[in-house]
Amino acid sequence: MKKILISFAALCCAVTMSAQATVADEMNPLITSMPSLSIAPDARAAGMGDIGVATEADFNSQYWNPAKYAYMYSKGGITANYTPWLRKLVGDIDLAYLAGFYNFGDLGGGIGASFTYFSMGDVALTDGSGNVIQNVRPNEWALDLSYFRKLHEYVSMSVAVRFLYSDLNNGYNASTSGGTEMHPAWTMAADIALYYRQPIELPTGESHFTLGFSLKNLGGKMTYDSITSNFIPASMNIGVGYEIPLNKYNFLTLNVEANKMLVPSRLSKFAPDQTTQKYTQQEYSDLTSAKGWFQSFADAPGGAREEFNEVRWGAGIEYSYDKKFFARAGYSYENYYKGNRNYITFGAGFHLSIVSLDVSYCVGLAASNPLDQTMRFTLGFDLAGIKDLVNNKKN
Repeated sequence: MKKILISFAALCCAVTMSAQATVADEMNPLITSMPSLSIAPDARAAGMGDIGVATEADFNSQYWNPAKYAYMYSKGGITANYTPWLRKLVGDIDLAYLAGFYNFGDLGGGIGASFTYFSMGDVALTDGSGNVIQNVRPNEWALDLSYFRKLHEYVSMSVAVRFLYSDLNNGYNASTSGGTEMHPAWTMAADIALYYRQPIELPTGESHFTLGFSLKNLGGKMTYDSITSNFIPASMNIGVGYEIPLNKYNFLTLNVEANKMLVPSRLSKFAPDQTTQKYTQQEYSDLTSAKGWFQSFADAPGGAREEFNEVRWGAGIEYSYDKKFFARAGYSYENYYKGNRNYITFGAGFHLSIVSLDVSYCVGLAASNPLDQTMRFTLGFDLAGIKDLVNNKKN
């Protein structure tokens, strides 16, 4: 039962292995615990191909790169995001994400925070004979806090700490199939990020070149049985962007980003068994987090070519009119043998002085892609704008 639940969680988070049996031996995706951490939670990023480390700052920068908050037009804001996940397969899996920030201004920095909750729907636990003994709702959640500040007129930096919790059998800890007893798993992780934003004068106005870099989810491993353990989805992300003013009211932004998972491969040239080049579950569990991060850059059996195939790419474009109306499109690419999550995305947004609303839609390009027809919704509030509105009414 433990293996069924873990596999189910991975499927829910779109770690898809859509290969035919004839190429199963060539498939080598990177499987992690708590893969829900890799799901883009907000509609703006989702509408641009699931990218955000180097885009212009917004209320959801906490997830992608909290250092961007240093360049927000507002001193503070909160946002709520909702994703009805994998609606083509099941009807009760959801991702909710809440985030907020406050910039201290003259003190030179600020704080951000977020809460992620992922519900995997209803799951029936069975005994060794297949009899249902209890219905549960597996879930995962994460809580984090960040600090950001400007280091220079064009450069900002952030650090974040995160608590992760995953309960695949909803507190029902007794073994259901004669195997090892399961229990909820938890760990701590940290992020570090940099953001560079330089204005460039053009005849049509001031443009902005942006560069973002982040190391996410650098933390301990997770175990559900106190025997075996798995890596969390640590990653290295880098991206560039350029915002171009077409005239006083019309703007066009282009972004490209790359994501490299800092997770070692089960099929690895460093595996003790050089015949199969595959770690056993226990050997994989014995790898430390730090060793796994560094090993992930050079452990693929296929050498440099396979390592390059582990990089996931995203590109997005955003058009805005007067910074109030937005239209977006994007493309996300992942190698066929690393998960095959390939799709195009579309999005739109409407931003006023105190409230913003964004939506996005995903169209899968791979056959039977569970990401197909996924929608995301974001509602944001500018706290500084609300404060100004209240003060104006009082006056």
